[in-house]
Amino acid sequence: MSSLIQKILNGDSQAVVELYKTYSPKLLTYLQNKLPRQEDAQEILNDVFLEAVDSLMLLREEENLSAWLYKIAHNKIVDFYRKKKIKSVLLSQLPFLEIVASQLQQPEFQFEKNKIAEKFEETLKSLSEKYQKILRLHYEEKIPVKDLAIIFHLSPKATESMLFRARQSFKKAYHQT
Repeated sequence: MSSLIQKILNGDSQAVVELYKTYSPKLLTYLQNKLPRQEDAQEILNDVFLEAVDSLMLLREEENLSAWLYKIAHNKIVDFYRKKKIKSVLLSQLPFLEIVASQLQQPEFQFEKNKIAEKFEETLKSLSEKYQKILRLHYEEKIPVKDLAIIFHLSPKATESMLFRARQSFKKAYHQT
């Protein structure tokens, strides 16, 4: 492992500055060639170094630091365009979403929503107590699987399996009612 990386891992802030000064000019040029605006390139450059410093302990000794930084930059560019596409798709659907939102306020929809909620509750009550409990804790109380494992005295894998079986039972029972 290079001495620069070792210094960063040991908390040397001057080594972080040195890393930035060494690699940022070429990375910035790379980002500017791939992104539409200078501000985007600069912002992603900062994100690259933040992630790199946070993840430095994951860098394997045989990996090239420069190549690793470019890989992080590439992934950040992909994320940038993915978010941009999602945003444009959502904005293009805005008129439709406004119509749907206005429909949601109609009394007929509220009636349907209440019927679905009743069916949901009925279905849930038809499951075993254990399945009801794990589904409610995970989806209503937002308790993560690792904490559910403690509650149910199971391994995380066994808890995931139980949650999967509970969901499958719920789906089957929901379609039958």
